[in-house]
Amino acid sequence: MNLRESTWTEADAAETDLALLPVGSTEQHGPHAPLGTDVVTAEEVAEEAASTYDGEVVVAPPIPVGVAEEHRQFTGTLWVSPDTFRDYVRETVASLAHHGWDRVVLVNGHGGNVGALREVAGTIVRHDTAYAVPFTWFEAVGDHSGDMGHGGPLETAMLRHVAPELVREDRIEEAREGASDGWGEWVSYANLAYDSAEFTENGVVGDPAEGSKERGEDLLALAGEALVSLLEAVESRDVTLPPHK
Repeated sequence: MNLRESTWTEADAAETDLALLPVGSTEQHGPHAPLGTDVVTAEEVAEEAASTYDGEVVVAPPIPVGVAEEHRQFTGTLWVSPDTFRDYVRETVASLAHHGWDRVVLVNGHGGNVGALREVAGTIVRHDTAYAVPFTWFEAVGDHSGDMGHGGPLETAMLRHVAPELVREDRIEEAREGASDGWGEWVSYANLAYDSAEFTENGVVGDPAEGSKERGEDLLALAGEALVSLLEAVESRDVTLPPHK
């Protein structure tokens, strides 16, 4: 059940304690992909899992702004501090739990959110009346995960499948020409760069031309299957914390 599209009476009739909270970002994805790429992909993965899960699941409206200051040099990128982001996620989960949806998977589409999401999920589990666990879709697509990049093959493929009208196909070559091969500037296992503008001319990492619609279909299926397995584990998990020793 999608909360954004439901009435309060329909929500009230939901018989589940499971919820999916999509979390994305509003940030540059090169000249060919929209600023809302991470929101679109996270929500599509959540909807895919909800539609195939053997049971009822509530899908909350997505959180559209995340931890993305690393893209600040590119116009249109929005960001909040990690503290603000964690507070927003925590309080959103608390409101879901208030209605009985107290087992929540945070369906993430942005790499910059990963650390903050794991931290806030731990805080929720330890101190609140809910259980939460983060899930980042592009980490759950098997061998494809190594091609993640940024605005590269995986995100372009996913968009070509779920929202082809958002991809500026006439700018793919431009995106390729200004892209970098990898994320950052690495020396002695340390990344010298903090902002994406330090190593990519147009914000792209990886080759978006390698992201076909067919690959996007595979990605959505793989991410959806992984998320369904996670939902099953969350639903059956004993979330009672062990006593203090």
